[in-house]
Amino acid sequence: MKLVVLGLSLSSSWGNGHATTFRALLKSFARRGHQVLFLERDVPWYAGQRDLTAPDWCRLEFYEGLPALDRWRDEIAAADAVIVGSYVPEGVEVARRVQGWVGGVTAFYDIDTPVTLAKLERGDHEYLSPAVIPGFDVYLSFTGGPTLRHIETRYGAPMARALYCSVDLDLYGPRDVPIRWDLSYLGTYSDDRQPTLERLLLEPARRRPDLRFVVAGPQYPPGIDWPGNVERIEHCPPADHAAFYSASRFTLNVTRADMIRAGYSPSVRLFEAGACATPIISDKWDGIETLFRPDQEIVLADGAADVLAALDSDAATMGRAARARIEAAHSSDHRAAELEAHLGEAAKHKAITRPTETAEG
Repeated sequence: MKLVVLGLSLSSSWGNGHATTFRALLKSFARRGHQVLFLERDVPWYAGQRDLTAPDWCRLEFYEGLPALDRWRDEIAAADAVIVGSYVPEGVEVARRVQGWVGGVTAFYDIDTPVTLAKLERGDHEYLSPAVIPGFDVYLSFTGGPTLRHIETRYGAPMARALYCSVDLDLYGPRDVPIRWDLSYLGTYSDDRQPTLERLLLEPARRRPDLRFVVAGPQYPPGIDWPGNVERIEHCPPADHAAFYSASRFTLNVTRADMIRAGYSPSVRLFEAGACATPIISDKWDGIETLFRPDQEIVLADGAADVLAALDSDAATMGRAARARIEAAHSSDHRAAELEAHLGEAAKHKAITRPTETAEG
């Protein structure tokens, strides 16, 4: 299969989870024998923070603005499948061009599904509009569960399928490093996650000054009252994630409000930490029990007392169970096989529902 992907970023993981998601998925997809071209809008923010410029498992090319995208028209038209990702600059116009040019299957990969749907309800069409959704043969969503049916019925997507994030087991696994922290958190600042971080990490840190905590990630504003036993790391690049998690007795997962409301919206930190056999403490939302078994593979916490009880328990058994779950269901190889199946299903559906268009294409 020849696949073209137009995504927010493959080259820079700074301040976004898209790059690591695409890297893991497309590396495994290419390993299945497929050819991948990734087209990334060349923007100053990511250009100055690139940590991957020449992947050996796909072609990475940059374009400057919509007119420059015309250079890739023939490759898009000849591809077996083309994926447009969420938060692509001028994404609606990118979608219109792709849908007008493509001869194969078109897919929208929403790495931000609850955020996207909330924006659509507000009439905010920053990177997706209701008008272009029916033109995608399949809507691939970071959120599963009831949201998939909503995308089909409310917005006319011919097919909506879950394609969760995953982890590259070549890069993530237990590391032989000293334990530095009792509880860690890795994530970019967001207003709606901060109250949960306060409840599940900062408050436990205040109650237990004998324990060690860390928060790693950019964009935290000045004025946050960091307890003295909470270390701050401004940026932890993907190459250091495995060592970061392995140096943590437990790690924390905090979910954005839109994703809690939707449910079935796992963060990549769940899979990365689990792959490193690091036990996870998480906030609660519908569907998390379909990914990990509570009290066996993950701890679900409401408040500081739950966190502190977990920190006083033996972590080793839960960490091994989390690793086993990742190996069984959540590696990038699993997701690549799912992507291949979804694109194949979409191609068959397109041939049935649009036979004349398909024949002419």
